[in-house]
Formats: sequence, structure tokens, C-alpha cells
Amino acid sequence: MELNEGIRNRQKFIGILKEVFRKSIHLCSAFVPSLLSVWYMPVMALLFAALVLYSASEFLRMTGHPVPVVSSITAAAARKRDENKFVLGPVTLVSGIIASSILWQPLASSIGIYALAFGDGLASLSGKLFGKAHIPLTGGKTAEGSLTCFTAIFISCFAACVSSGIENSSSVALIIASVGMIIELLPLKDFDNILIPVLLGGISQALLF
Repeated sequence: MELNEGIRNRQKFIGILKEVFRKSIHLCSAFVPSLLSVWYMPVMALLFAALVLYSASEFLRMTGHPVPVVSSITAAAARKRDENKFVLGPVTLVSGIIASSILWQPLASSIGIYALAFGDGLASLSGKLFGKAHIPLTGGKTAEGSLTCFTAIFISCFAACVSSGIENSSSVALIIASVGMIIELLPLKDFDNILIPVLLGGISQALLF
């Protein structure tokens, strides 16, 4: 029994480390709006290049030809459900950022990307570390994770609106955070990386412009 408990604890610890590593990439995407405001075309070109190169490296890894460094990082960060499969998360993450940046005005796009970076990123970490109240029909999501998602999106949206001189910042942030929390609850797997920045960016644009 003690041996089994030790194995379970070790597996849980490894899972948390992977989640921290994976979500640190989400958090780093918060830098993208600032970079786009200065070097729009070069940054977009880099995002497209990263998308193509990562996809190519995953196809090579799946066919038994791993790419040094890239394939190792991918394997280290992969969830259990992604083992021996194409790891789709980075593709949807970059695709969501690109789509939001193309479709919406800078402020609206930034709000969508911040929601992805902070809301989705911190929700998963909070759920893994502190989550106890599981929500039915959500694929294991927790109330703690959802509240973290709402709070992170509200704060990031409110800050973005205030810094841009938006008068009804709190109302906009409340709507965006509420919708973002609902999306995060859906069992979308990696496709929330696209839906969150695109949908929340679109709603932000409708509310602000």
C-alpha cells in the first residue's frame, strides 16, 4: 500500500511539474500584444514560422525522426492523453493568437490574448494545485480553477481597458471574464486555445468599438 501511494504521489508531482512547464508557455504569450504593437509584421512572421516548424517537428517525431531539443521539450510537456500522439496544444495556442491578432483591433485582440495567457493558464495550475470541488460534465474542471480563470481574466481585461482610457472598464471586464470562465469550463481539450482569444477578442471589439 505504501509503495502504491508513493508511486501515485510521484506521478502526481510529475504531472504538476509538466503542467507548470506547459502553462508557463501560456503565460509567456502575454508578451505578444506588446511585441505586436512595436514589430507587427516581424512578430507575425515569427508566429507563422513557429507554427510551421513545430508542426513539421511533430510529424517527424511521430514517424520516428525526432528533432533535437524541440521533440524533447514536446515530450516532456505532453499530457498523458497526448502520449504517442501529435501534441496539438502549441498549434492551437499559436493559431489562436494569430487569428485574434488578424481579426480584431489591437486592444480587443490584446484582451483575448491576455485571457488565454492568464485565464486559461492560471486556471489549470490552480485546479491542479488546489482544486477539490470538481464540476460535473466538465472533464475534471474544478470550482477553484474556474474562479481563478474568472479573476485572472477580469483583472487583465480591466487593466487593459483602463490603460486605454475606456470609461466602462469594469462592465466590459465583467462580461469578458464571465464568458471566458464559461468557455474554460467546456471540455474542449486544446481547442479552447483558439476559442478563448478569438471569441473574447470579438466580444471585446463589439463592446468597445
